[in-house]
Amino acid sequence: MQTVTVIGGGIVGLTTAWALSKAGVAVRVLERGAVGREASWAGGGILCPLYPWRYPDAVQALAWRAAAAYPELATRLAAITGVDSEWTASGLLILDGEPAAAAAWAQRWAQRVVACAPDEVARLEPALASTAGTALRLPDMAQVRNPRLLRALRQALVQRGVEIREHCAVSGFDVASGRVTSLHTPQGRLPVTGPVVVAAGAWSGALLAELGAPVPVAPVKGQMLLFEASPGLIGHVLLRADRYAIARRDGHILFGSTVEQAGFDKTADPATGERLRADAVALIPALARARLAGHWAGLRPGSPAGVPVIAPHPAISGLWVNAGHFRNGVLLAPAAAELLADLLRERVPALDPAPYAWPESTR
Repeated sequence: MQTVTVIGGGIVGLTTAWALSKAGVAVRVLERGAVGREASWAGGGILCPLYPWRYPDAVQALAWRAAAAYPELATRLAAITGVDSEWTASGLLILDGEPAAAAAWAQRWAQRVVACAPDEVARLEPALASTAGTALRLPDMAQVRNPRLLRALRQALVQRGVEIREHCAVSGFDVASGRVTSLHTPQGRLPVTGPVVVAAGAWSGALLAELGAPVPVAPVKGQMLLFEASPGLIGHVLLRADRYAIARRDGHILFGSTVEQAGFDKTADPATGERLRADAVALIPALARARLAGHWAGLRPGSPAGVPVIAPHPAISGLWVNAGHFRNGVLLAPAAAELLADLLRERVPALDPAPYAWPESTR
């Protein structure tokens, strides 16, 4: 097979390149900025959808296949590169869960959910503000330190001989005889002789719009805070009212996040930061004394119901898309990459590809 060009150097693009490279396919990656510095870096690395029972089956199928793959992926990348992605089975504690919906979801998807009374919650997480009602603990849920995962993937790909071009934004396509022949970049037209995979995150929809048959992927802004705290302040990933707290091994605590329709604006707004900080302290009072080490924003690749498109273009041979993972890009990436790689190589995939097909209304 000729060289596959992957447009996008975030978690989805890098895992797609990794899956193809492992299968013996020559790959190059083109990234508009620095590799892994957009939504993949800005997010939290939770390896579970927030309130998972609220998601459609298409997201569930990818999520649990990917979550099961992460321990081996993190271990292999660490062995190759020496970079520890800090995969950690921290568990998820949902303080405003929906017991009936959670129970039905757990039975269908073979996941564990444990109901916890307030005294049990206080025992598990003594730094929490007092809680009322029943919380839900998902003990098998994990997290990964996404900036380190991205660093490990980049290094592993380079060691495998994958070409990575940073600051090489693709702005358009030349198409002849039903195939992409070249890509428009700041360095001029870049010839293409093999398949092209658009995995450009929030930019994927705008990039593909010129070719007809657009995909419903658009930016959705999210803002995050980072606190310097003592290791062990909290153990679980904590979730309440769509806000989450994630403790890293060194004590840093991520807190987020917002969901904003702001186009491609990535400004970290101070007023929003103050609201997030107030929410963080209301959840974990000790954070009132913690130094705020960072406040940033990222652009998620929003899509209807969070279901990505992982499919060939309906009219242009050799053009593929792997985009639209919304709030679950880090989680879904390994399974989405596996599916894309299998389809591109004409292998029978482990998951049914039908739910991720190009939207009928745009064909």
